[in-house]
Amino acid sequence: QVRLVESGGGLVQPGGSLTLSCEASGCKFGHYIMWWYRESPEKNREMVAEMTSLGGTRYSDSANGRFLISRDMDKSTLKLYMSALTPDDTGVYYCKEAIDMMDYWGQGTQVTVSS
Repeated sequence: QVRLVESGGGLVQPGGSLTLSCEASGCKFGHYIMWWYRESPEKNREMVAEMTSLGGTRYSDSANGRFLISRDMDKSTLKLYMSALTPDDTGVYYCKEAIDMMDYWGQGTQVTVSS
């Protein structure tokens, strides 16, 4: 059974940084494409960052240059380092994994950027 558990969210001031983690279990970590998504009351769920099985990365326009997606193969964990945060980055952050045409989502972690 595939399970994704996000952590690392919290309250951060504008301009600050935060690192999110997504621990995966029940799958061959690193064999499938994975994403970080963000959802807020004002916006639909949107893709923030992507990492392919080969380690290729892709970012949304808003995340490009500020966010960094990475993975720790030893800990089966996908990470998202976020810097220069603004209130527009506020939302619930989810990780997603696509395995054999099935999408698996974590429960999300709240990030609030506010002074």
